[in-house]
Amino acid sequence: MKSFIVRLLKIVGFILGVVFLYVILSLLIPMIPVRAEKTDDPKIVELYILTNGVHTDLVVPVKTQYIDWSAKLPYENTNGKQTDFKYISFGWGDKGFYLDTPTWADLKFSTAFKAAFWLSDSAMHCTYYKTMKIGLDCKKMMLTEKQYLHLIQFIDSKFDKDASGNYMLIKTDAVYGNNDAFYDAKGSYNFTYTCNTWANQGLKAAGQKAALWTPTDFGIFQHYKD
Repeated sequence: MKSFIVRLLKIVGFILGVVFLYVILSLLIPMIPVRAEKTDDPKIVELYILTNGVHTDLVVPVKTQYIDWSAKLPYENTNGKQTDFKYISFGWGDKGFYLDTPTWADLKFSTAFKAAFWLSDSAMHCTYYKTMKIGLDCKKMMLTEKQYLHLIQFIDSKFDKDASGNYMLIKTDAVYGNNDAFYDAKGSYNFTYTCNTWANQGLKAAGQKAALWTPTDFGIFQHYKD
């Protein structure tokens, strides 16, 4: 019995140590900046980062000469089916969190456990907007043609596609409003690769300021205070 208790205490101590280390690294590593690439090319495409206080989305124009996102993400897939939008946001994340956890009060241990340890599927949450309002929760930057093409490739690569190359709509009533929809995505959410880690990598792909690594939205936005 005594040896069992000792082993149990060691296991608990190890888990607490891992959690403590994770928290420390989550605070320190995001402070290391990745600087925006230097370029003399004209900056012609808008990019926004948008947070709800926990989760970071990447927001771009619906239509440019480089891509029409509404052709890949049809307006009719939203409840409102409106077509007069200027921007669209992309947020990659855990499918269970997105579809089964409308509020933190609805969070189940099984959902959190699966999300933390590579055990669940992922989804892309896409929302249409008519305007973007700059503030503490929304920052704007401008991209060159080359940078935006890299970002397009980055976003597109995270969508699951059918045999015809079409994005795969998740038919669900768990949408957040009239102008959003969910799509199947690649990869598994986990404690080292979160929704914010994905958005941070998107900024790197687009040659913008970013954190070296971050699991939180704060880790991104602290580099956009100015």
